[in-house]
Amino acid sequence: MFRYFGFSWNVAVATQVAVAQRLEDAIRCAEGWQSAHASPGLRVFTLGSRAGVNESYPLPRSSGVVLGHLFRRWDSGPPSRHVDLSAGEGERILQTEGRALVDDYWGRYIAVIRPGGTGTFVLRDPSGTLPCFQKEIEGIAFLFSWLEDLLAFAPRLPALQVNWSAIAAFIALRSLGGRETALEGLSQVLPGQLTPLGDADTAPVTLWSATAIAGNSIEPEPGVAAAQLRQEVIDCVHAWASLYDAMLLRLSGGVDSAILLGGLSARPATMPITCLNYHSPGSDGDERGYARLAAAKAGLELIERERDAGVRLEDVVAVSRTPVPEIYVGRMGADLIDAEVASAHRARAMFTGGGGDQLFFQLRCTWPAADYLSRHGPDRKFVRLAVEAARLGNVSLWQSMWRAVADQRFRHDPVKDLGGTLTLVHRDAIDDVHIERYIHPELSGDSGLPIGKFHHVQMLLHPAGYYDPYVREGAPELVNPLLSQPLVELCLRLPTWLLTQGGKGRGLARRAFAADLPREIATRQSKGGMGSYVTTVFRRNLSFARDLLLDGLLVRHGLLDKQRLEAALAGRLSSLGGSVGEIHHCIAIEAWLRQFIDTPTR
Repeated sequence: MFRYFGFSWNVAVATQVAVAQRLEDAIRCAEGWQSAHASPGLRVFTLGSRAGVNESYPLPRSSGVVLGHLFRRWDSGPPSRHVDLSAGEGERILQTEGRALVDDYWGRYIAVIRPGGTGTFVLRDPSGTLPCFQKEIEGIAFLFSWLEDLLAFAPRLPALQVNWSAIAAFIALRSLGGRETALEGLSQVLPGQLTPLGDADTAPVTLWSATAIAGNSIEPEPGVAAAQLRQEVIDCVHAWASLYDAMLLRLSGGVDSAILLGGLSARPATMPITCLNYHSPGSDGDERGYARLAAAKAGLELIERERDAGVRLEDVVAVSRTPVPEIYVGRMGADLIDAEVASAHRARAMFTGGGGDQLFFQLRCTWPAADYLSRHGPDRKFVRLAVEAARLGNVSLWQSMWRAVADQRFRHDPVKDLGGTLTLVHRDAIDDVHIERYIHPELSGDSGLPIGKFHHVQMLLHPAGYYDPYVREGAPELVNPLLSQPLVELCLRLPTWLLTQGGKGRGLARRAFAADLPREIATRQSKGGMGSYVTTVFRRNLSFARDLLLDGLLVRHGLLDKQRLEAALAGRLSSLGGSVGEIHHCIAIEAWLRQFIDTPTR
């Protein structure tokens, strides 16, 4: 598990110098940690570095370091596996205050730079793959990817306090997209932003803006756009594949993972690839038939495993301490199997099609017609696109055209309908939250984007999780090639009516990979899920859920309505309605809270 930990201090303050020395001594004695950067008032260390996978790129004149992995942008052909920054390239990164990294490179990285010799800044790459958090304690500014490291190396750290307003926002939003986390005084560095380390009064500088990229749209012919998309997918997938000697590929049987496999199969593989499929009882939980078709077409082995229905939810209480609660449902019954299969096949990476729904635009809506009308007005092509939007949104042509006109008045309101689907929450607790503090800054103002493209941007602003807080070091490294910066930028620039060509979700991606996918997958409109499995696990853990939640911290702090919760946990499945997912969500939050409130900070 690749991690980093750094800290800066004022060399003129004796107490800070003494604390910094103790920190450095402790880290140097810790197993596996290596120095990545040392300069007056700044130290950066890494754990789990591997040449060509996750490493350190020193910058000239001891002015900083880039951690992770860099690819150079290319004009044609795939990138090379190894990137060695020349002195000139390093100087350009410093002179442009990090902008050259965003413009000339991509990958997964955190850059710690001192461009002018004074002041330390942190840049998180636009994909946001590596987490990045900051906290200041008695004048020392800490930078880290894994909170447990801060707790281990700073034993005198004051007890971390829960930010209850952030918890209410997390319940309503299902994520925290702003700089604040769910712990007081602990902030996150947002992807694409150059952020001062230890200087809360200086605002971050946005070097990469999804909104700005989406506003600079392109409209190639559909055939040209499909070819561009296919090439970008293939290049990005093979760039990541070149880093590993063996890989697992989570092959769900859906369109996105099949596109990922199609991209890998488009060029000769240089490493063994093992496909892994999970299935569970229920109408939506078994996609083995589709996965077998995709694996057979690629000529690869497919391992089939059943999700463990005997999952004990008591185990989630042992979740690692993280700055924001971690939801376990997507990993449930699978993460231990991932670790086991990865170890058996000596595969250090798990490739997934994660992010494909957002990237390729899989939404049932009529927004593409509204987007076209906003840009081109009611010309002849609009009628055809309104027909496609009607097909996409499963409405009549009249409704599609009427909505296209009505949606021209779209203005994003982050508070409107907030938490509207929640059934167990006290509404007052949600209504009292200043929600703007917890959403991404690019979503807080008028973006000027039409409704469909705005929501496209919104879906792509939340990075996928990199660490597994339940399996920890045992989990293979998670790689989501579809969320690579060049591919995200291309899809942001393509209009929604082109991405949903033919009135189909992922329409352009389906066309781009039509020859690489089994026809049954390329044309399928259904999507697998875990609904039946999630309900089965819940029913088997009902007693634990009652004990954890009914007198839990969420109830005591007035966030959950105890009467509604009791009704939902009465044991009658019919009374649950749509609450099963919400209850699992609350269990994860409650387990996280108890790591900070019931367990003293070490």
